[in-house]
Amino acid sequence: MQKLVLASMNEGKLREVRLALQDLALEIVDLSSYPGAPEVDENQSTFLGNAKLKAEAYAGFTHEWTLADDSGLEVFALKGEPGVHSARYAGIHGDDEANIKKLLADLRDLPRDRRSARFVCALALAFPGGGMITAEGECRARIGFGPKGTNGFGYDPIFFLPQYNRMMAELTEEEKERISHRANAIGILRPLIVKRLEASGA
Repeated sequence: MQKLVLASMNEGKLREVRLALQDLALEIVDLSSYPGAPEVDENQSTFLGNAKLKAEAYAGFTHEWTLADDSGLEVFALKGEPGVHSARYAGIHGDDEANIKKLLADLRDLPRDRRSARFVCALALAFPGGGMITAEGECRARIGFGPKGTNGFGYDPIFFLPQYNRMMAELTEEEKERISHRANAIGILRPLIVKRLEASGA
């Protein structure tokens, strides 16, 4: 079975990737299986740029197929912010509660019809012998007025989906799998992965 390393230690991302690719001949692990993995400075101006940077760096470190994800939230009224700074919007990387609090404060005077936003996910799968495949997906909705739900991470508790009349964090994993930005990106990448598996005889 082909090993695929997710260039992250985010359990939520690992769970989503495993669910989306569960029927393929892949053993999917994250960087917790590789002690001493270096930090990669995500210094690119786009999600895809950061994903490609991480995929190449960690493929070189793990010598395995390596899937890197860079994703975040773009709020149109904030000219695309927080964008590539989504995970550290409030100043501390990965503090979801602080990031949500800051974003809600930044949008406090905006009515419902001006709170449109989208989640963006860029994926890059790098191979240790060289080569890379990429995909990008999105999910559009609007920012709610307060957090709800516990099924998710990041900005999921304030990402309101009108078609469900719920926040993304209130969806089941199966519902989220149908519409999320990461699911959409994986859906684009999936046939390319299948071709690569077939070529390698996996």
